[in-house]
Amino acid sequence: MSQPLEGIRVLDLTHVLAGPFCTQILGDLGAEVIKIERPGVGDPTRRMPPHTMKDQSLYFMALNRNKKSLTLDLKAPEGKEIFYELTRKAEVVMNNFTPGTMEKLGLGYEELKKVNPKIIWASVTGYGQTGPYRERPSYDIIVQAMGGAMSYTGEPGKPPVRCGIPIGDLGGAVFAVIGILSALVSRSITGEGRMVDISMLDVQIALHTYRAKYYFVAGEVPQPVGTAHVSNVPLRAYRTKDSALVIEAYIDHFFRNLCKNMGLEHLADDPRFSTRAGRLKNREELDRILEEVFLTKTTEEWLERFVKLEVPAGPINTVDKAVADPQVLSRNMVVEIDSPHVGKTRDVGCPVKVSGVDQIRYVHPPALGEHTERILMDHLGYSGSKISDLRSKKVI
Repeated sequence: MSQPLEGIRVLDLTHVLAGPFCTQILGDLGAEVIKIERPGVGDPTRRMPPHTMKDQSLYFMALNRNKKSLTLDLKAPEGKEIFYELTRKAEVVMNNFTPGTMEKLGLGYEELKKVNPKIIWASVTGYGQTGPYRERPSYDIIVQAMGGAMSYTGEPGKPPVRCGIPIGDLGGAVFAVIGILSALVSRSITGEGRMVDISMLDVQIALHTYRAKYYFVAGEVPQPVGTAHVSNVPLRAYRTKDSALVIEAYIDHFFRNLCKNMGLEHLADDPRFSTRAGRLKNREELDRILEEVFLTKTTEEWLERFVKLEVPAGPINTVDKAVADPQVLSRNMVVEIDSPHVGKTRDVGCPVKVSGVDQIRYVHPPALGEHTERILMDHLGYSGSKISDLRSKKVI
């Protein structure tokens, strides 16, 4: 069976993180992604330090598999005409330029809609296409901070903490995928294209979900609680004899199982802890009791017990341990990609599993301009002499 997005062509004008992660997801799902880059320069992450392999940046490699690279000078009239020709044969144009840049290039939604009324024009930027901040530069840490997430991430009384995973960029990327897929569905019904406008700051606001509701209705401004939860107890990390683990046993039957596993059966019937409300009210006392007992055994010893008697728990893995976990490996979340440029390397797999697709095809990240000639010949019917002429003019 074909990949879900087979037959969908994406013109990818993105660079760095949010945009490339979005288009990589589309490529993983079967779309033909044509990454359009400036001749001789390309995506700036191609040269991103500190880790490289045979002059290939590992950062770039992590975000640009399943793509083809076409070099094209979009400021040159001939380069712009090539882009228009490709747009006529594409379903999606994706960019993450500062708002107004695409319009200056003559590649804004209104312009491209004239070229292809069915085109889906999508962007992911710090603040979106509208609003007083639209033209400001923005990055992951800035939207994490401005969006409020950093204010309650970390330990009480300590400085704010940025999430280790760049949730500002990656959250924007995932919502851009959602927007593009919804626009594709809409187009299949109406025959019309759409503009998809994703603001990374909007996404950060949306991700507050119930914490925002607590503020809107109850006036409760979120404060940092470390690994704990504002309304569910016990739910946090606990130190063990040799390391640490996390549990989420706030539901009554899980709490009873936890108490039984830890030799604390009496706590399940203690009026202070027998209900969720009681455990929340007496959080500090319950944590003190659990902390003392957790220190008597190793993490592995506790986890063996918890698996047998159904207590939701897990180790706090470093990345090397996480990618070696048998559950992770069984789901093909570590894959091998063979590249003519750097050889075989491991990468994380696509987390979207769709019936009928036995295995996702992972193609190496492209060298700069690797597919320029092939794309111009196959998609636009250009001759070798015309391509040579364009190359001599540095249009491609």
